[in-house]
Amino acid sequence: MKMYGLDYCSTVEKARKALEDAGWEVEFHDVKADTPGKAQWNAMLDDFGEKLVNRASLTWRGMSEDERSAAPAEILMAKPALMKRPAIEVDGKHLLGWTANVKRALGIDP
Repeated sequence: MKMYGLDYCSTVEKARKALEDAGWEVEFHDVKADTPGKAQWNAMLDDFGEKLVNRASLTWRGMSEDERSAAPAEILMAKPALMKRPAIEVDGKHLLGWTANVKRALGIDP
């Protein structure tokens, strides 16, 4: 399982702990410490769609219209904290966020 997010994000911390407690081996990638390149962001956008950009965040609200009008991959390269978290890849599935549906899909009690 690969998980992408921010190391200091409380949602990511909860997800990692729950998955590891359930026996999952989590290969974690901190997108701020090791920001993916444009090709990797585009691949993630292909998997998750534009929902990968968290437009409800304080960071998004603080951006100018010019910044917001950039391509999603460009936005995420410049501001990786805008990524909806966590993004999970496992057994050919792509899951975004830490919702009850994501937990059920991974065998975690919601």
